Amino acid sequence: MRIVHGDLPGLLVLEPRVFGDSRGFFFESYNQNTLRQWGIVLPFVQDNHSGSRKGVLRGLHYQVGHAQGKLIRVVAGEVFDVAVDLRTKSPAFGRWFGMILSAAERKQIYIPPGFAHGFLTVSDWAEVLYKTTDFYAPECERCIIWNDPDIGIDWPLECPPTLSSKDSEGLPLSKADRYEDLF
Repeated sequence: MRIVHGDLPGLLVLEPRVFGDSRGFFFESYNQNTLRQWGIVLPFVQDNHSGSRKGVLRGLHYQVGHAQGKLIRVVAGEVFDVAVDLRTKSPAFGRWFGMILSAAERKQIYIPPGFAHGFLTVSDWAEVLYKTTDFYAPECERCIIWNDPDIGIDWPLECPPTLSSKDSEGLPLSKADRYEDLF
């Protein structure tokens, strides 16, 4: 597996070695020892799987008190995946990183605790799998509004996104809870 640093501190892009032949393909999607060599030492405790139609935007989600690191991959379709650094002590506080994740390319992204996460489905249908380093705690969940001009995410939108009520009521970064103790 090839691992490279993303544009924000702690964010990693994972590119698996894919072995293919006439039968199909094989690749290692997770290896604890490999990730540990790159400083990912928190255990993954929960797997999540979502399916979304084109134009659905989920996020920007995070949890206070139970910050989650996430290892994200797409197993069907394609999404534009985004992470926003919410660690006040980080030199990248308030900056975002985005990239296309697709089932065809099989890349993954590791987002460390202290980030908000979201994605926009750009194919007709997409399924996203992600591992988290802490359990879902609904009372700790927060949401930053997807189109906050202070963050300035350049979403590849063809039309207004489809949002949940929770996501449409997200707060701007200036009013959102942040991570004072991480980095």
